[in-house]
Amino acid sequence: MEANIKQVSAVLNPPAPHMVGDGFRVHNFFPKGYKLKMSPFFLLDYNSKIQFSARNEPRGVGVHPHRGFETVTIAYHGAVAHQDSAGNSGIIKPGDVQWMTAASGILHKERHEEAFSKKGGPFQMVQLWVNLPAKDKMSKPKYQALCHGSIARHQLENEAGVIEVIAGEYMGTKGSASTFTPIEVYNLRLNKNGKASFSFPSDYNTAFVVIEGEIKVNDAVLAKTDQLVHFKNEGEEIQVEAIQDSVILVLSGAPIHEPIAQYGPFLMNKPEEIQQAIADYNQGKFGYLEE
Repeated sequence: MEANIKQVSAVLNPPAPHMVGDGFRVHNFFPKGYKLKMSPFFLLDYNSKIQFSARNEPRGVGVHPHRGFETVTIAYHGAVAHQDSAGNSGIIKPGDVQWMTAASGILHKERHEEAFSKKGGPFQMVQLWVNLPAKDKMSKPKYQALCHGSIARHQLENEAGVIEVIAGEYMGTKGSASTFTPIEVYNLRLNKNGKASFSFPSDYNTAFVVIEGEIKVNDAVLAKTDQLVHFKNEGEEIQVEAIQDSVILVLSGAPIHEPIAQYGPFLMNKPEEIQQAIADYNQGKFGYLEE
């Protein structure tokens, strides 16, 4: 067993925050904050818990394009209203997940939901950029709205807590989202002293984000609220114990072994594909979305 443990490579504090628009104060754990090996996850923006004051005009981000990847937004506190040029719109509230496949190109905007904005309150979110393999980058955009009540759940033994399987599969419980490559995304909600174990292939890139609480990993490593636990690409088994009631975002996935060309909101394989994306955007090929 010892030899097969997936060892922790680092416990990382959140990098200094920056604003995305005027509604999201995020810590970019990667790729800018830390140079982590996390493919197929290209970016992790973590909006740690912050109080927003009441405001009539909702804060947020105006119309912007995406191509070549998926955005996954996971809500913990607060509410976000979004809309895209493919005609999708909705509101995500605590526990909900918005899984948007930009692929060949989409325009998107996201702002604090109106009722939340007028009332104000705690706000906490995670946004991931999930890379797509070259063969799927120009596929048709799609949208998956995963409301908290519909997300697949695995109850842990001994009242330890619950695992919400957003994508992938945990002990026979299949995730709610469809993905293009093998990805595991879970919300692990552990009660104090509760334990959970995971097994991911050694080559999968794996990290935990402690959304709330404090945990002990592999009986040895402590991590607290807002820290990211990054794992080595060796061994498979991970044990987690909650020192106090905790919420942990679990990420693991098979790396995509392809070159990456990134410019702003475009994530492609070659520089010429970036140039094409900019040209297509300027020519209005991403559709129309009112500001």
